Amino acid sequence: MSAPLIGLTGILVLFVLLILRVPVWISLLVVGFFGNVTLLGWQGAFALAGTAPYDVASNYSLSVLPLFIVMGEVASESRLSGELFKAARVLVSGFRGGLAVATLAASALFGAVSGSSLANAATMTRMALPELRKAGYDDGLATGCIAAGGSTDILIPPSIILVIYAAVAELSVAKLLAAGLIPGLLLTGLYMLVALAVASFRPQYAPDREHHTWRERVAALREPWQFIALFIVTIGGIYAGVFSPTEAASIGAFGAILLGILGRRMGSRDLLRAIENSVVVSGALFVIVIGANLLSSFIVQAHLPELLLDGARTMNLSGLAVMSLIIIGYIILGCFLEAIGMILITVPVFQPLIKTFGYDPIWFAIIVVIMVEVGLIHPPVGMNLFVIQAQAPDVKIAAIYRGIVPFLLAPLVLIVLMFLFPQIALWLPRALYG
Repeated sequence: MSAPLIGLTGILVLFVLLILRVPVWISLLVVGFFGNVTLLGWQGAFALAGTAPYDVASNYSLSVLPLFIVMGEVASESRLSGELFKAARVLVSGFRGGLAVATLAASALFGAVSGSSLANAATMTRMALPELRKAGYDDGLATGCIAAGGSTDILIPPSIILVIYAAVAELSVAKLLAAGLIPGLLLTGLYMLVALAVASFRPQYAPDREHHTWRERVAALREPWQFIALFIVTIGGIYAGVFSPTEAASIGAFGAILLGILGRRMGSRDLLRAIENSVVVSGALFVIVIGANLLSSFIVQAHLPELLLDGARTMNLSGLAVMSLIIIGYIILGCFLEAIGMILITVPVFQPLIKTFGYDPIWFAIIVVIMVEVGLIHPPVGMNLFVIQAQAPDVKIAAIYRGIVPFLLAPLVLIVLMFLFPQIALWLPRALYG
């Protein structure tokens, strides 16, 4: 059996394991290890298996992960999301659909601190959904806003997904974080336009119109301004070249703990719970990345990228056609794979291919993350949708599906804009880092 055929068989086995709900880290380790056994023999496979944990653990760029996770967990425990939602609710009041826009704005702001899409969706469901329903909002529009808003976390820095992508694709963490900012803000704006369009065409879905004075709007920033300042200092410090991403993450984690304690938003139990959750999540992520390291070695040894390139050339496919097929593939994968799994499995295969067709790897990374974002929210198995349903079991899943459908238009519009204007993703990292 040839190496490419062994590689394709391994990928097929991997997808079968994932469909059978075998944990991602086990699937990656099993296929990566035994694939290397088949191609390199037992001695070569054990050599790779012995060095992979060290390579991952000694990767300096990955030290950002546990620090950003601590920052996000502390923000969740300190009830920051509630303060952000209240502030956004007052600031954008006065028009139909304002509460929906406030939910999306609060989600984006919380995402700038938490970095976890699922945590964002769960937290905003608890905070915003009762207020949206109390104001008479339709369950579909309310949950659609929460699911869509939660998905922006993986684009707006600090993004755990972008850090993992940088490690897998051997790209600069700082450049990827810079590349995600403008698309993330643009996507949030597109989501807001969708919410306003739904409220306009279906006024019964958003009957509430709150009104607040300018004095009340300024006063609304009294509570969350410290965390907003913390985000500006940490992420702005990275962009300005004052901090490395790891230094910024350290400052962010320490600052979040300090603000939580001094502001009496959290006690010792809350802090211990945040640290415990951070350790568990970080450990799980590092095991997954170790598995992905083995899988990447297997894919390279099997020459799968070269096989795809030869196939594209044989079929006379253009770069645009190849990118279109990749995007369709991500939409399909989103039906049964979660975000990190999609990136770890596909990037080692697709990145060498797109570089051959002249696409910028940083630009492609943002395209992939946007498509992963679509996978988080599109029916029938978007993870954000199930998180919302778990937090609000009285909301029918059919209503959540109906509510999210209009919001799927926004990331697709952003993808088109990214193809027409690549500088949306590339301008900021090039301006900052050359």
